[in-house]
Amino acid sequence: MPERQMPEDASFVRFRRGNKCLGQLSDSIGATGLKNGDTISFHHHLRNGDAVLNTVVEMLAGAGLRDLHLAVTSLFPVHAPLVEHIRNGVITRISASFIAGPVGEAISRGVLTHPVTLRTHGGRGRAIDLGEMSIDVAFVAASAADDMGNLSGRTGRAPCGTLGYPMVDVNHARHVVAVTDTLVPFPVTPIDIAQDKVDFVAVTRSIGDAGGIASGATRPATDALSLGIAENTAAVIAASRLLEDGFAFQTGAGGISLATAAAVGREMGARGITGSFACGGITGFHVEMLEAGLFRALMDVQCFDLAAVASYSRNANHMAMSASTYAGPHVGGAVVDRLSAVVLGAAEVDVNFNVNVTTRAGGVLIGGSGGHGDAAQGAQLTLITTRLTAAGFPKIVQDVTTLTTPGASVDVIVTEAGLAVNPAREDLMDRLRKARLALVSIDDLAAMAADAATRAVPPRSTGPVVAVSEYRYGRIIDEIRQISEA
Repeated sequence: MPERQMPEDASFVRFRRGNKCLGQLSDSIGATGLKNGDTISFHHHLRNGDAVLNTVVEMLAGAGLRDLHLAVTSLFPVHAPLVEHIRNGVITRISASFIAGPVGEAISRGVLTHPVTLRTHGGRGRAIDLGEMSIDVAFVAASAADDMGNLSGRTGRAPCGTLGYPMVDVNHARHVVAVTDTLVPFPVTPIDIAQDKVDFVAVTRSIGDAGGIASGATRPATDALSLGIAENTAAVIAASRLLEDGFAFQTGAGGISLATAAAVGREMGARGITGSFACGGITGFHVEMLEAGLFRALMDVQCFDLAAVASYSRNANHMAMSASTYAGPHVGGAVVDRLSAVVLGAAEVDVNFNVNVTTRAGGVLIGGSGGHGDAAQGAQLTLITTRLTAAGFPKIVQDVTTLTTPGASVDVIVTEAGLAVNPAREDLMDRLRKARLALVSIDDLAAMAADAATRAVPPRSTGPVVAVSEYRYGRIIDEIRQISEA
């Protein structure tokens, strides 16, 4: 029988030569066979400090590639250079979980050829795992790598912590190119993504500024109004009968969310409770709760600040997880499905408890679900914290401008004017009354918000569709339409 011949593809040749390093980043085009119309993916573990996406797309544009599909987890203001590449036809399609800054504003004005697909973090993982979204080349920013493609987010010039989002892509992409500014002798330690998932390694001048990871508030609020909302939110959790040993918790990184976590932590300490885990994007404040013994573990898909990066590097109880493990509705039990309670924010909430975190008043794209819809559905208790107004606009409205998270997943709205409980949760309503918490109807909150507002919410645009919002299972639940230039 003749000896079996291995295919002479580029990745095999690189392996046979003993390393996977490309001479320069532009060599990735020929090595992967990247062509017009292909799908390229990127990830936001460097958040607003990321330089890899801009560097790679600029290189691809210079090589003459066009009509590319950008399958990115999130876009931030730092990615503003993409706008010109969209206008020039380099990027014609975008799939993302969150888009903020100049790219979102340009999309809202109709710059992109095809409507954006907005998915939840879990929905993106589901789409990739189930083959609904195929990736031709995944470009993975790594703060350190070796020449065989082992990657670390814990060492190097710009350590970013966990690599939870690219963990999904590297399992399915046709080719994986690691992009690093710190190439170290084999093996890099510790390894966050192993060499069997990586085809090529490209060294660049800089993958970005790790200081940009903390792109928002990552300390508890201190103003009286926010603290009042936080204390009431914590009181709801305390009265829910969920605050017991094994309590599992997620908050956002905003000031009110972290002030709520502080209040919950004080109650846990007073009761002698040890929680199971805190999860989601992790901040230094969550690290403090872990180190104080309030939780046994942190389950981290993305570090939100440098204190979290340092914790992940030193503490074995601070663990990484992929986006699918975190929030995938298809995995038979994601981490969000084990949550006791989650505290989330809102741009708008309507009288049916629907939440918008995708657009601001007027319809400009300012975000997207991220893990909002995933955690809201998975948790036993979902609390939305919000002020009655922002920038003069009411935040409790008759109908949200854009539906991000359906009201069926939301249990309590907490504002400075009181708590509104979803009528479907009569059991919770009874417990909160017995705890003597002040309850108001959602309609009363909407009326108070309207009275306090100084500006009316503009009507929804009727322009062409510029983006569609998918729920975590893949069903389109809303459309975002082009806004007027006036």
